[in-house]
Amino acid sequence: MASSSSSFSSSTTSTITSKFIGLLLLLSLQIDLLLGSAIHLKNQTSFRPDREIQKLRRVEAYLNRINKPSIKTIHSPDGDVIECVPSHLQPAFDHPQLQGQKPLDSPNRSSRSNETTNEESFNQLWSMSGESCPLGSIPMRKTTRNDVLRANSVRRFGRKLRRPIRRDSSGGGHEHAVVFVNGEQYYGAKASINVWAPRVTDAYEFSLSQIWLISGSFGHDLNTIEAGWQVSPELYGDNYPRFFTYWTTDAYQATGCYNLLCSGFVQTNNKIAIGAAISPRSSYNGRQFDIGLMIWKDPKHGHWWLELGNGLLVGYWPAFLFSHLRSHASMVQFGGEVVNSRSSGAHTGTQMGSGHFADEGFEKAAYFRNLQVVDWDNNLLPLKNLHVLADHPACYDIRQGKNNVWGTYFYYGGPGRNPRCP
Repeated sequence: MASSSSSFSSSTTSTITSKFIGLLLLLSLQIDLLLGSAIHLKNQTSFRPDREIQKLRRVEAYLNRINKPSIKTIHSPDGDVIECVPSHLQPAFDHPQLQGQKPLDSPNRSSRSNETTNEESFNQLWSMSGESCPLGSIPMRKTTRNDVLRANSVRRFGRKLRRPIRRDSSGGGHEHAVVFVNGEQYYGAKASINVWAPRVTDAYEFSLSQIWLISGSFGHDLNTIEAGWQVSPELYGDNYPRFFTYWTTDAYQATGCYNLLCSGFVQTNNKIAIGAAISPRSSYNGRQFDIGLMIWKDPKHGHWWLELGNGLLVGYWPAFLFSHLRSHASMVQFGGEVVNSRSSGAHTGTQMGSGHFADEGFEKAAYFRNLQVVDWDNNLLPLKNLHVLADHPACYDIRQGKNNVWGTYFYYGGPGRNPRCP
């Protein structure tokens, strides 16, 4: 009996010991895993927060530079905050050649021959409640931290992505339906642009309708002045059509920006907020709205002025910003542009214009009307030797015409991806 009890005790001890050793091994493995995770987490937290903190510091430094002290704040129903900034404090006057100066007075301009006078009044959501900025100030859409963080980088915020430029305007991921003239010296352009709210299906795409003044060799020294309306979720965080401006002197590489997001465009108007939403917009089979836009060169100082409707001067691009455009434009272009990122592996469903093809016509397709160019003596002239281009006509197309009321006009646009545009 004693021998049997001793054997049982030994067996039990052996079983307990093996279980204990197994438990120790398991605990050791878990400790190793925890230590490994802790080391990985330590490495991660010692690196990533530093990088994020540096990025946020760059964002805050940019916001402090671009958001100027204001004398009045207006909250727009679309969520925008509009700051009334003393005109001499706007970002343009951070430029070394403008520091310490004030905006120029509006230039005198005589009534131009062939001037059309049938534009709709220009309205923006922020001012529809009757709010306005005092004289001596300009309305600036406040740039937020989220606005900047949506961009690929702080350095690229407020700029078009660099892309190959060809004379026919087609280039990497950017698709157009445009008319253009070239071969002469141009001192401005004018058109009435139908306003819609096209669907943009990717956060990093946009849809715009604009006038381009272009000069240069279509290489690294391309100069452009641009104005119109755009839908850009990346830049503004929503899908409203917004009034915008743009400029570059080096083919969208390092110079220029949208709106007032860098030192460049000098705003003189206290009623228009560049980058703010336009209202109302056109509707399919419903009422149509358009905005009259004109860009023209002041013969006295050589600056390029932006005008809305008939006589509402918004501001100017100083001539010294440019190389080729310092004297004149060699090409004028009107029409639509979208970004096709093919993020889903197929053509984008981002719409141009109304999202409908040109042959649907009035109240259905978007239009430009009363297209004109400005000559050296500040006269408005009809377009000669007009070229029409749709670089992806199965996705977005264009149809040009002429009559006594609309002068030179065109319908343009499309839905993007469809059975003929896979």
